[in-house]
Amino acid sequence: MMIAVDLRRTVRLVTRGVALALALGVAVPAVQAQAPQVTLKVAHFLLTSSITHSKFIVPWCERIRAQSQGRMVCQIYPSMQLGGTPPQLFDQARDGIADIVWTLPGYTAGRFPITEVFELPFIAPNATAASQALWTFYTRHAVKEFEAVKPLVLHVHDNGQLHLRDRPVRALADLKGMKVRAPTRQTNRLLARLGATPVSMPVPQVADALSKGVIDGAVVPWEVVPSIKVHEMVRFHSETDAAMPALYTAVFLYAMNRKTYDSLPPDLRKVIDDNSGLALARELGQLWDGSAPAARKLATDRGNQINVIPATELAQWDRAARPLYADWIADMNRRGLDGNALLTDARALIAQYAKAQPAAAGPTRAAPR
Repeated sequence: MMIAVDLRRTVRLVTRGVALALALGVAVPAVQAQAPQVTLKVAHFLLTSSITHSKFIVPWCERIRAQSQGRMVCQIYPSMQLGGTPPQLFDQARDGIADIVWTLPGYTAGRFPITEVFELPFIAPNATAASQALWTFYTRHAVKEFEAVKPLVLHVHDNGQLHLRDRPVRALADLKGMKVRAPTRQTNRLLARLGATPVSMPVPQVADALSKGVIDGAVVPWEVVPSIKVHEMVRFHSETDAAMPALYTAVFLYAMNRKTYDSLPPDLRKVIDDNSGLALARELGQLWDGSAPAARKLATDRGNQINVIPATELAQWDRAARPLYADWIADMNRRGLDGNALLTDARALIAQYAKAQPAAAGPTRAAPR
């Protein structure tokens, strides 16, 4: 009896305390949420200030948490905090060192040759169309290329541009002898065809290489310029005419360890699936396409010079780069694939998604020829 009385007294005191706290505007702690069942280690190579981290991965992880009602959460490791180098990220996902990674397949040259078709020069009109085309192309032709992991999305960045330390590039002849950073095998080959000396390196090394004069310039999209402070290391930026497709682009992969994915209960796998694939590719393409104006403003605010290389001049660059297409087709044929059919389908998909794209969704550029 005494226990019952004490219990009622305790309940009354707690109730009065809560009522008083509410009356005074004091927050009352909620009942502790259920502890997450799954914590996903998500790794990438960029800083937390990058669009990749702040506007893609963090919001994506928040959606995963919300849609799983807190049962699945992310622990994000930017800037290679799990160790290793950017080219090792794919293997970290394959081996379970990370549960999810965001990386460039092109950092391991020649390992993913089929999807390199989207890294050929003058093929992508913008990231929105090309990212959707890339994901569809992957589902048709390149599933085996990434079977060691569970791809959640493949996408491309906004149109790649030239950023130079000491002098601008206005014509093909200006590139002769310049040491220019490139991210992938196809971009290295492109720069060599254009007369530059390509220097392959992951993007985190670019700012230091520019500041020390190891390279004369770099090809990177506007999106990444602020996070690695390229605009502070160069004085000139050369953009390509919007009448032409992008000079170059690079393929990105957001992928999950297969054992981690397979071990999830069906409802949590559905959460992952609902936030993967074509819709995510479109979302990321739009995000990257919309990133250029703010980055360009940082450059102009510093007094950097931006020039546009006209389409008439770029036609010479296009002719110089044409052999890369024949080389890629021949490489596919040697692998027992129909290189011409693959290239035709990639172009058709890009044109399909570019045609369906609202005018305001990305920069107006010509479709690939």
